[in-house]
Amino acid sequence: MKMSARAKRMQAHHKRRKDRTASLNMVSLMDIFTILVFFLLVSSGEEEALTNSKAIQLPESTSQQTPKKSIVITVNDKHILLQGRSVATVRKALRNNSTIIPGLQKQLLRYAARAMRIAKNKKGLKVTILGDKKIPFKLLKKIMVTCSNSNYTNISLAVLQKPAEGDKS
Repeated sequence: MKMSARAKRMQAHHKRRKDRTASLNMVSLMDIFTILVFFLLVSSGEEEALTNSKAIQLPESTSQQTPKKSIVITVNDKHILLQGRSVATVRKALRNNSTIIPGLQKQLLRYAARAMRIAKNKKGLKVTILGDKKIPFKLLKKIMVTCSNSNYTNISLAVLQKPAEGDKS
């Protein structure tokens, strides 16, 4: 049986297509993997929400909870910092006979006013205290009382995680 011209053309076309080998565009593939690596690096770095200063030695604990994002109060040997800004000195806070630290309370109330507009849960706001393990308990208590009087009732104390007694990993 004789093949039509159209059938011959189609057969030749299919033969040409079969001779070609499939190839991948490596540039596009490398771009995709690079983006994937950066995404994984960024998302894995979000686990640690607190930055630890070299001037502060946090106490150690076997707690397994990771910190949640919140307002951070940092206490070193000289200053009380709220979100990295100095709000009071340790010396003045300890000399003050009041149980409240005025500079800290003023700034906490400012943050609380903003947070209350946004927050769905209006009961108590979250705060994390990063305090050197050598700070006096009297100062820590004043900071905690100031926080609770400023509607920051969900108080967390930052610690360094150490392995549990029975944990060998």
